[in-house]
Amino acid sequence: MHPEKISLVCFFASYVLALVLELTRLLRSMSLNRWAGWLAAAAGFVAQTTYLIVRSRAAELPPLLSSTHDWLLVLAWLTVLVHLLVALVHRQIAVGVFTLPIVVLLVGASRFVSSEPNPIEEAHRWWSMAHATFLVLGIAGVIFGAALSVMYLVQHARLKRPQSEVGGLRMFSLERIARLNWWSVIVSVPLLTLGMATGALLTWLSRTSPQPISLWRWSFFVSGAAWLVLVALFGWLLTTRRATGRLVAWRTLLAGAFVLATLLTLGILSGGMHGAAKPADDVRLPAEPAPFVRTVAVLHP
Repeated sequence: MHPEKISLVCFFASYVLALVLELTRLLRSMSLNRWAGWLAAAAGFVAQTTYLIVRSRAAELPPLLSSTHDWLLVLAWLTVLVHLLVALVHRQIAVGVFTLPIVVLLVGASRFVSSEPNPIEEAHRWWSMAHATFLVLGIAGVIFGAALSVMYLVQHARLKRPQSEVGGLRMFSLERIARLNWWSVIVSVPLLTLGMATGALLTWLSRTSPQPISLWRWSFFVSGAAWLVLVALFGWLLTTRRATGRLVAWRTLLAGAFVLATLLTLGILSGGMHGAAKPADDVRLPAEPAPFVRTVAVLHP
């Protein structure tokens, strides 16, 4: 198959298959279903990488700046990358049971957000790239924290009732999960803060452009509320010394679920407000790339 004909359905189906194979490990963990699940996820990862490269060339923009559709796919791409690396190093750990549902959700949601290229001013290109990069890394950290929180809660319940343990579901120890969870929040919140700061800077720089961006928008306030929730969690983790791992897991899970719901809701509603997102299943390079549009746009995925 030619790279330009790879569709969203190709890697979405691969990730769904990988998730199903991971879930079979709950019944019985064998080398066959373990490696089949990893290969299915790897095939989807390769197809998704090709898809993003083709779209990037067509839009003449990096995937992080191309569109909200591509931005969500980059977030899913990062999650799959971590899943593949962890699953390769820790083969007995059923990490896909907790990460692949989020990947399927992100890839599925990308179908309903705007796939129109974002107009970016050349003078502010690097600031836009920094803004998008900080946001995607920060939100990826929040997603990993939420997945680790679910893993912690499941492992905690299993240790309290050993008789309910599922043979094929092997996870990290509670101490390791709690430590990884703590670091995911501590790292992601500063990154999101930098993303908010660079977004505000781009808004200020756009004041002299033909299409200035206003902060007085409902999407900005909702995004700000999600950021404040994470800042509150960040401060609580730094100042509380006697918090149990279970309490940290629950608060991280709730904060992560709120941020993820906010991200997807804003992306879908924004796409609907600007018209229905065009189908992005078949990607083909245009014969002649469209000219670069020089206006400012701040990503609000």
